[in-house]
Amino acid sequence: MELNLTTPALLFPAISLLLLAYTNRFLTLAALIRDLYGRYRAQPDPKIKGQLANLRYRIVIIRNMQFFGVASFFGCVLAMFVLFGGQIVAGQWIFGASLVLLLISLALSLREIQVSIDALTLQIDDLDDLDAQREGAQRGV
Repeated sequence: MELNLTTPALLFPAISLLLLAYTNRFLTLAALIRDLYGRYRAQPDPKIKGQLANLRYRIVIIRNMQFFGVASFFGCVLAMFVLFGGQIVAGQWIFGASLVLLLISLALSLREIQVSIDALTLQIDDLDDLDAQREGAQRGV
């Protein structure tokens, strides 16, 4: 495969958008954590504490997603410099490593989505339980 200076540059827009999406997820979770923290301080509830634990785990995943995404971006830029210097084989290896880092970032993103869906499913199940309790209380009245 022939690798020229523009090949790593093709990933710049994709990685930039990916990092923007990761940052948006992080900021959304940070706001949710702050809200739940305030609610827990006002009225301690084990369910809120469980949600906070889940969000802590997701924040760690997002931090790792961002780390590997930035490392991939760095690898692309480094590969371009090495290719510019005429070191084709080294540039190919560095670019290959940056692709592996990008794959790790994407795999972590997939894991974070799974954890998010699991948390939402638990919350919906809790709502279903609450509705069942209300229906039972109304029948008993």
